[in-house]
Amino acid sequence: MTTSNRPIYITTPIYYVNDKPHVGHAYTTIVADFLTRAFRLLGREAFFLTGTDEHGAKVAEVARANGMTPQEWCDKHAQLFQDAWKRLDINYNYFVRTTDDRHVQGVRKMLERLHAKKDDEGRSLVYEREYIGLYCLGCEKFITEKELVNGLCPEHLTKPQELREKNYFFRLTAYLDQVRDKIEKDEIRILPEERKNEVLGLFKQGLEDFSISREKVDWGIPLPWDPSQNAYVWVDALPNYITAIGYGDDRPNFDKWWTEGQVLHLMAKDILKFHAVYWPAILLAIGEAPPKSLFIHGYFTVNGQKMSKTLRNTLDPHAMVDQFGPDGARYLLLTQFQFGQDGDLKADLFVRQFNADLANDLGNLVSRVVTLIERHYNGKQPSPGEIDWENSHATPLQVKINGALTDFHNALVSPAVPPIFSIDPNDAINAGLTLVRETNRYMEAMKPWAIAKNGASPTLAVILSTAAEAVRRAAILLSPIIPTKSREILRALGFNNPEEELSLDGLDPLWPSNLRRLCPGPFHLDAPIFPRLDKIEVKATEKRPVTETTVVAENVVTIDQFRQTQLRVAEVVAAEKVEGADKLLKLQVALGEERRQIVAGIALHYKPEDLVGKTLVIVANLQPSKIRGVESQGMLLAASNGKTLRLLTTDGVIESGSSIG
Repeated sequence: MTTSNRPIYITTPIYYVNDKPHVGHAYTTIVADFLTRAFRLLGREAFFLTGTDEHGAKVAEVARANGMTPQEWCDKHAQLFQDAWKRLDINYNYFVRTTDDRHVQGVRKMLERLHAKKDDEGRSLVYEREYIGLYCLGCEKFITEKELVNGLCPEHLTKPQELREKNYFFRLTAYLDQVRDKIEKDEIRILPEERKNEVLGLFKQGLEDFSISREKVDWGIPLPWDPSQNAYVWVDALPNYITAIGYGDDRPNFDKWWTEGQVLHLMAKDILKFHAVYWPAILLAIGEAPPKSLFIHGYFTVNGQKMSKTLRNTLDPHAMVDQFGPDGARYLLLTQFQFGQDGDLKADLFVRQFNADLANDLGNLVSRVVTLIERHYNGKQPSPGEIDWENSHATPLQVKINGALTDFHNALVSPAVPPIFSIDPNDAINAGLTLVRETNRYMEAMKPWAIAKNGASPTLAVILSTAAEAVRRAAILLSPIIPTKSREILRALGFNNPEEELSLDGLDPLWPSNLRRLCPGPFHLDAPIFPRLDKIEVKATEKRPVTETTVVAENVVTIDQFRQTQLRVAEVVAAEKVEGADKLLKLQVALGEERRQIVAGIALHYKPEDLVGKTLVIVANLQPSKIRGVESQGMLLAASNGKTLRLLTTDGVIESGSSIG
C-alpha cells in the first residue's frame, strides 16, 4: 500500500477546557476538516479526530472558583467546542474527551504496559523518585531554573511553585537515540523543515527523564499501581490519539488507522516538544509505531496585534459565522497567510476579501453562467451536437480545466517518485480559485452576453458549455473549504444529489472528451451564492456578563503584577539594518555597564544613524528570542497611531540602566 492510497488519520490537539473556543482553536480545526475532505476527494479513506483535554490542576481550580465540580465544568466547556465546530460545518469522525471512560481505560492500559517494561539494560522504564523543583501552574509543567527569566515563568510571568513530592518518572533517555534517528530519516516527518531542525536542536541541549505523575493533583487518572498518584497531564492527554481509534478495546480499527495508516498530527509550535519527542518515545516503549507525520503551524496576530482579552481582539468563531456564514468564515481564516508560517489575520479587510473572492469572482461567475444557460438553452447545458470545437477558441480554458486537478493533487501529495506526503492547504484552495478567475477572464474576453443577443449559436454553445464545466469542477475542488456553498452551486447546475459528484470520478475525465458527463440541469439559481456585504465590524469575543469586580480582574493589573515587568532606560550605542528585512533594525544598547542587542520593527520610521545616542525605554525582562535569525534581548516601547510611530523616551537626561516604575 503506497502513501497516496493508505488510509489517513488526521488529528488536532485536544483543546484545554479553561475557556471558550477562539479563532486559534478554529484555525487548526478547520485545517484538519479541510484536509479530511480533500483527501477523501482524492479517493483516500480519512478519519478526523478532535476533542478536549479535561484533567489537571488548572481545571479543578477554575471549576471551584466558578462554584462547579470539575466534571460539570468539563461537560459545559466540551459542549461549547462541539457547538462551535457544528456552526463552522466541521465534520469530525470522533470527539474525544479525556474524562470519557473509554479514554481512561485506554490510558490505564498504556500505563500498565509502560510500568511493566524494562530497557536494554534491564532497568524499569518507570521508576519512582522524589522530585524537588519548580512547577508552573499556568503551563501545567515542571520548569528549570535556567528557563526562568528574572525568577519568573517566561510564558506567564508568574513565580513558579516550589514542589517537593514523590513522582514516577519515564526513562525518556533510553529512547532519545531512536527518536532522533527516526526524525533525521523522516520516518517521523516534521513539517515545515525549520520545525524539524528546531526539534533536532532540542537533542543537542540535553533532554532528561520526565515525570508521569503528580502526588497532589486530585483531578486526573489514578496510576493503576499507585492510586495515590494521578497521571501527569501530558501522559493523560497525548494517548487520546490512540484511545479514540481503539487502543485497548478495538485492535483491528487501531491497526487500520495507526499502524497501517498515514498519521498526521496538526498543532501549533508551542506543544512541539511533547509531540515530537515525548510522544514517540512513549509509543516506542509500549511497542507501538510512532506517528508518521507532524505538521506545525505558526502563531498569528489580529490586525498586527497579539490576541488578548485585555485588547478585546480575540475573534469569536460564532461572530464570524454570524457575519460571513460558515463557509465564508472558513475561507477567510484559511486564506490569510501560508499554512505553517506565522501570520496576521487582517480582520479589518475580511469584508473586502469576502466580496472580492467569494461574491465577485465565484458568485458572479456562477450567476452569469447559470442565467445565460437558463435563458438561452432552456436550462440545459449545450449538447455535443451543438458544439463546434474546431472554431471554439476555448482551448486555453480547457487546459486550465484539465490542469486544476493536478494542481490540487500536488498541493497534498508531492509529484515526486515515489510520491511523498505534502501539505499545502493554500495551494489546494488556489487550484479551485485560479480556475474560477481564468473562467472569468475567458467570459470577459468572449462576451457571451453580447453574442447571445443574436440567439443561440455554436459559438455561444462552446463558451457556455466550457464555462459550465469549469464551474462544476471549481465547485468540487473548493468543496473542502466551502462545503455548503459548493453543494449549492452543484444544485444550481441540476445535481439533485451533489454528494455523488464530490469524488475523484467527478474530476477525472478530460474535457471535452467527457461530454457524456454534462450537468443534468435544469440550471437555476434562486439567490446569489455569496451576496455582497456592506462594511461591517468584525466582532471581538463576546464577554460573559460580569460583575464590577470581575471586570477589574480582567482589565486592571495590581501594583505587584506591574512590578513583574522590568522597564529600564537604555542608550542606543549602535544601529544597523537587518539584512533581508525591510522593516527591522538591529540596535546595540547600553543599560549602565550591561550591553544588549535588540531587534525592532522600526526601520520604516527611523534611520539607524538617527537613533545613535538616543535614550529609550525598554522591557528588560522579556525572554530572549530570534527574529529573522538575529537574537533580540528585550523590547522597545513605542506609541503608534495609524502610520505614525514614535519611540518612548525620558523627559530629560537620566543615566542608562535606570529603572522605571
